[in-house]
Amino acid sequence: MSITTTTHLNFRGDARAALEFYRTVFGGEITVVTYQDAHNVQDPIEADQIMWGQVQGDNGIHVMAYDVPVRTPYEQGVNSVFVSIRGTDAEEISTCWKKLAEGADVIQDLAPAGWSPLYGMLKDRFGVVWVLDIAAQY
Repeated sequence: MSITTTTHLNFRGDARAALEFYRTVFGGEITVVTYQDAHNVQDPIEADQIMWGQVQGDNGIHVMAYDVPVRTPYEQGVNSVFVSIRGTDAEEISTCWKKLAEGADVIQDLAPAGWSPLYGMLKDRFGVVWVLDIAAQY
């Protein structure tokens, strides 16, 4: 199978500090893409904040994180987690998307994005937020 699930944590300006902390706890390597790196700056204050980041280690740890944009409502601890589905096969990701989208509220349609060949976000009929994408090299 070519997909994996990963805990995706959401912050308001603290994603970098959180990832650095988790690295000290679990080990692994940090990778980050800022809003500026992705050419997706909507508010200048967010340019150096994390649009996508992760700590991943050979010991199995894999935690993703990002800074919720200012334009998006955020209350710490309320909408703090997404389930991330990452894959390498667009057809497989699209099939999962179609099934999850039944009765869901689509937040961002599954489509190419500046940071991934295929990316989408939805809240399923049970209130769980899913992010599906194709893994890209950073």
